[in-house]
Amino acid sequence: MTKPKKKRFEVTEHETIDTILTLMKEEGYMPVRRMEEPIFTEKKENGSIQVVPCGRKIVFEGKLI
Repeated sequence: MTKPKKKRFEVTEHETIDTILTLMKEEGYMPVRRMEEPIFTEKKENGSIQVVPCGRKIVFEGKLI
């Protein structure tokens, strides 16, 4: 079975970017794009709802070497 040409690798809460890059290299992929998305939560303050950033989601796109 052949590997897909592109694969996405997501950095989870307990992983570092360095561990993901090492994993990509072990699986035979080279990073070509890094995508970051903010994560927001809603907090109720003084009767109004405010949207507050609470983290980020990092995803790397890898290309088969």
